[in-house]
Amino acid sequence: MQVIAFNGSPRKGGNTQTLLAEAVRGAREQGAEVTVYDVNWMNIKPCQNCGNCDNEPKCVILDDMQTIHQDIRSADRIIVASPIFFYGLSSQMKAVIDRCQAFWAEKYVRNKPIPAGAHGRKGLLLLVGGMKKDEKNPGFHCSEVTAKAFFRTLNVQEHQTLGYGSVDEKGAVLKHPTALTDAYEAGKELVAVSTKSQISNLK
Repeated sequence: MQVIAFNGSPRKGGNTQTLLAEAVRGAREQGAEVTVYDVNWMNIKPCQNCGNCDNEPKCVILDDMQTIHQDIRSADRIIVASPIFFYGLSSQMKAVIDRCQAFWAEKYVRNKPIPAGAHGRKGLLLLVGGMKKDEKNPGFHCSEVTAKAFFRTLNVQEHQTLGYGSVDEKGAVLKHPTALTDAYEAGKELVAVSTKSQISNLK
């Protein structure tokens, strides 16, 4: 099973990367092949809204997104990990999402969605934020709405969400009582072949 994972954090060894590493470890222990993209250190330009992908199944901007686009097509599972900045996903992660406009046009303009493949297509969203996580703080909700649109565009019909608040300073996630175990188990579950549906579940 092919898994691609996006680390949307600009902080090396930070909470997002640490949480993602546990999910990746869980997936790999189940035999999955996982490719991790640390998007902050990649050459990814912003979408130019040129409209070319309305007519052609590719993006005209030549950068590292060419490789990402190829891997998205062949992936069975997709993991998105991001810190929450100003109630949204990081700009690094958002740039990747915006550059998938080519897949949006392919699915909704030309009616050619990415095939589901033999295992279906499932996702995992990992979020950390410095704010307290409650109904008064919309950061987790806003970030998940964006990620859900991204997953849906890539024909990922199911995803699980793990979101952790009051996680800000570097290493804070290590002090959370369940976060690392949660991510590890979510990584294992993500690649398990099962007919049981996963649901979005903010913890």
